[in-house]
Amino acid sequence: MKRALLATTLIALPLAARAQPIEGLYVGGGAGANWLEQERIRSSTVGGVSVRLPGDQRLNFDPGFAAVGSVGWGFGNGVRLELEGSYRRNGANKGSVPTGVTALGGDQKTYGAMANVLFDMDIGSPYVFPYLGAGAGYQWLEQRSWQVAGGTQQSWSGTQGGFAYQAIAGTAFPVPWVVGLSATLEYRFLGVNGKQGYSGPGGLHVITSDQHNHSALVGLRYAFNVTPPAGAVAPVPAPVTAPAPAPTRSYLVFFDWNSAALTDRARQIVAEAAQATTRVQVTRIEVAGHADKTGTAAYNQRLSLQRAEVVAAELVRNGVPRQAITVQGFGETRPLVPTAEGVREPQNRRVEIVLK
Repeated sequence: MKRALLATTLIALPLAARAQPIEGLYVGGGAGANWLEQERIRSSTVGGVSVRLPGDQRLNFDPGFAAVGSVGWGFGNGVRLELEGSYRRNGANKGSVPTGVTALGGDQKTYGAMANVLFDMDIGSPYVFPYLGAGAGYQWLEQRSWQVAGGTQQSWSGTQGGFAYQAIAGTAFPVPWVVGLSATLEYRFLGVNGKQGYSGPGGLHVITSDQHNHSALVGLRYAFNVTPPAGAVAPVPAPVTAPAPAPTRSYLVFFDWNSAALTDRARQIVAEAAQATTRVQVTRIEVAGHADKTGTAAYNQRLSLQRAEVVAAELVRNGVPRQAITVQGFGETRPLVPTAEGVREPQNRRVEIVLK
């Protein structure tokens, strides 16, 4: 069971770690093989006098080594800009020379800096993200101890530099267990323009042609500003709906000024309240008396309580148990309509019946 769960988790991880376009800082690096195309010796001179080296003036190289490192910035829309440093080395294979004439040894190193622009493509797969790019910069070419033997022997060495350009095609593979990390597989073509001149003993001066490199690289790239994928969200249980509270019924009974006597309309309202207690579940009946602001506060307090007692008695007369009724008087402290002192406000001369 545990193994099955682990396998399921590992299969699902790449989906959870699906890469997004890089936004912000990232670093990368790679290493691999480099193939340096055949170089042609454009001219060779000794003391300014043209001389011909043995063979057809071509230099061949063994497959060599290449390494690159980069730091860049992604804009969140697939576009990236980066600065790259690179190093390549290829050993001498042979000079293309007649029978009996051999290239004794040597190597060529290429190193420098490039500025690249790249574009990441989302092809709808969570596992594979191809990208294309191009760059320009400056590269130094270093040849050391190149010797050609065959009756005579010439050797030359030196370091030259020139404008460089490159094309990049690669694929990124998100690493599911490290957010922001991707493995990369790349092909890079690097060309260096311009004639390259090297010197040797006896006043020898050799000029070679443009240089072309083909590199296959594997590497890693890490983006710093990647949001971890959200974990699986447990379904939210449906909220349990609490039973609705029983509706509260309120009734207002109004009184004449300075009176606690029930009018016919007031008796009708009290009867309606009493009848309502038989149709709905009632646990408590609150009867609260009020007065306007004519008279003193103490007088109004007594009057409001008297009005409440009159209404409570009328409820009992209509069949409501007295023990279910609570009676309170609030005087002039809770007006329905705020007024100044001494104002006869009819709506403030009232009793409120609340069924709960």
